[in-house]
Amino acid sequence: MIIPVRCYSCGKPIGHLWEEFERRVKAGEDRKKVLDDLGLERQCCRAIFLGHVELIDEIAKFKR
Repeated sequence: MIIPVRCYSCGKPIGHLWEEFERRVKAGEDRKKVLDDLGLERQCCRAIFLGHVELIDEIAKFKR
């Protein structure tokens, strides 16, 4: 839904990196290279970025 501010496992702040990651991937860069450039080396942090699915628009439809 929304990218977390910190990694669930290690606690590293990652929320501020999401917009740049998304922008660069949409521009056509390789995801691995972008993650390396952003300094995300741990598997737990990388998994959050690679497994994130933007669902906020879908969920907002059901707001009363």
